[in-house]
Amino acid sequence: MTAGILSGGPGGVSDAVLRELGGTHGGRAEFALLTAGQQRLRLLQLRALFDAVALRPGPGAAAFRRHWALLEAADRADRDAARGVLFYPLVGPWVRRCLRRLDSVAQGGQDRSPELHRELSHFGLLAAAAAARARVPFTLRTIGHDGLVVLPTLGVLRFAEPPGGAGPEPVELRGSGGRVAVIVRDGAPAVLRPHRDGSWRSGDPRWCPLRVLTGGPRPVLLDEIDPFRTEDSGLERHGLRADDRLTAAGSDQWQDAWAGAMSVIHLGGETRAAEVAALLECFVPLAPPPGAGPHGSGVSHCSGTRREAFGAVLSSTPRTPGYLAATLVHELQHAKLGALADLVLLHTSGAQRRYWAPWRPDPRPFDGLLQGAYSHLALAEYWQLFALGAKDPAERDKAWAEHSRCREQVGAAMPALAGSQSLTHEGRVFVNAMVRQLTRLKDHPPPEGHLARASAYVETARRMWRRQTSGGEPPVYVPS
Repeated sequence: MTAGILSGGPGGVSDAVLRELGGTHGGRAEFALLTAGQQRLRLLQLRALFDAVALRPGPGAAAFRRHWALLEAADRADRDAARGVLFYPLVGPWVRRCLRRLDSVAQGGQDRSPELHRELSHFGLLAAAAAARARVPFTLRTIGHDGLVVLPTLGVLRFAEPPGGAGPEPVELRGSGGRVAVIVRDGAPAVLRPHRDGSWRSGDPRWCPLRVLTGGPRPVLLDEIDPFRTEDSGLERHGLRADDRLTAAGSDQWQDAWAGAMSVIHLGGETRAAEVAALLECFVPLAPPPGAGPHGSGVSHCSGTRREAFGAVLSSTPRTPGYLAATLVHELQHAKLGALADLVLLHTSGAQRRYWAPWRPDPRPFDGLLQGAYSHLALAEYWQLFALGAKDPAERDKAWAEHSRCREQVGAAMPALAGSQSLTHEGRVFVNAMVRQLTRLKDHPPPEGHLARASAYVETARRMWRRQTSGGEPPVYVPS
């Protein structure tokens, strides 16, 4: 990899930045710092991948070098366009997966597996997408799998598999004049063209473009096709999975929710709106959680983030703009804290699950407790500001109830965080800022009754914990 692609770095993290982020806030400078850190990490991972594949003997090394040369040509021609693909959130899970597999192969002294060859071939499609967006002429040969040619940030070509089952299929891509032709098995090319809304479209029915959600602070991709979007995410442990292909009605529901979400987010403060504008790049649709629906007994909505996919929010189809707004507030805190933890060590606690988290029934590691308290602290402020600005009495009452619940939950978790001996200096500054933010929330108390009900809710969770842990005592929070 050339020095040009690797140039730049995020720099250090000052106490002032830690205090700003610890209070669940942040502005342009803080968001730029987190983003730069994630971009630097991505470039270092790609460099490690290049060294492990292109600079060592083995099948695919020459092709990887050719594809890398195309990527660098795209970077020279239009850096913003090329790096929009390189830094696309879902490239992160792919490169991490490849590095883990290569490390396993190196430690075991094994040859590269067919699965690894298949995953490494995704790099050619990544380079082609970057070249297409940078309008660099190219001809590239690679392979498609399972009847799919997936071009990151653009879409997917679905082709008929040959008789006898799936297998790698030769694919040729030709870019010229801002258009891309995709050819499978010497068939008729599918010609892709950029549309004014940012999507890439084709008259060929085999082509399915990524949906671009409009109406917000910037266009956001709705990615239901990336093959690595939920790989190694652990979703299956919770009975969750990616949504394979949205219906037209489902896509429209996403668009409507996104178009209306920002006005709702603004009610919860300008910080929350700024986070969305600065950090969000794509949504990954999830299937509804088990038991969801009008007759189900489970939760109706699920969402999450992936630390290696900074800028992506995974979510089932939001029922309303309000659902989506609250999801974004919650999940972007996880993204911020994960990105900060990649820049600076906040604590030295291990992965032992022994902490009580009032928002979950299972014991949590210290890092999980910190993540949950941080996101709920932001939600507590969001719902407080929402309640203070709401005109509808019913909406205002619901917002106060949500605020009270989140505030009491964070308060119950805070002693374990603030009293921990595993916090580093940076972690101490960060958690102290969380404590101050929790205290500031008391300046605008909810109407009478809300805090009492929220406290009873937390105490119920505490009693359930005691039963499940054979009398284990979570820390008691005494409001000041």
